[in-house]
Amino acid sequence: MKGYKKLKKEVLNILKTKLPENLYYHGIDHTIEALNVCEIYISEEKINNDDADLLRVGVLMHDIGFTVSVENHELRGVELATILMAKYKFVPHDIEKVTELIMATQIPQNPKNHLEEIICDVDLDYLGRPDFYVISDQLFNELSAYDKIENKLEWNKIQIKFLESHKFHTDFARKYRRPQKEKRIVELKGLIKHNYF
Repeated sequence: MKGYKKLKKEVLNILKTKLPENLYYHGIDHTIEALNVCEIYISEEKINNDDADLLRVGVLMHDIGFTVSVENHELRGVELATILMAKYKFVPHDIEKVTELIMATQIPQNPKNHLEEIICDVDLDYLGRPDFYVISDQLFNELSAYDKIENKLEWNKIQIKFLESHKFHTDFARKYRRPQKEKRIVELKGLIKHNYF
């Protein structure tokens, strides 16, 4: 996709220099990881080149709105994505598709097509991976820094509720991520039952 390399360079620089330091989860590392995970989904879900390019741009910019505001960051991200993509001569149709991808990551997720399903699963891929607890702790620290959560007990209860209501959308995630996610629910319930927090 013409302009992607320059766009990627600028977006990563924006994320590196303008994100608040206390975004322990929604930092540049999450975006880079999501870009890597995205390649797995592109391959496994057999996405054509044009759609794959749109997906990469969507993943690249899905959290850029955090550079403006923690609240409603998806909307802020759409505004920035529109400006940046226009700067690098992306066509209006592609800009619209990418902004829809960014909005699809808003919680609760409500994807309307296959690409939106993929970006949703990419964004929350960690829910069904072995590094769940490492990333979960990063999110806990971030929410604590913004006074959105008080302690680990409250956090674990929130996680259980979220994991039970969350669903993976793609065949790949349902096969390879959902089983581990189900185990996390059982483990977290065990932690609460035995006061391990």
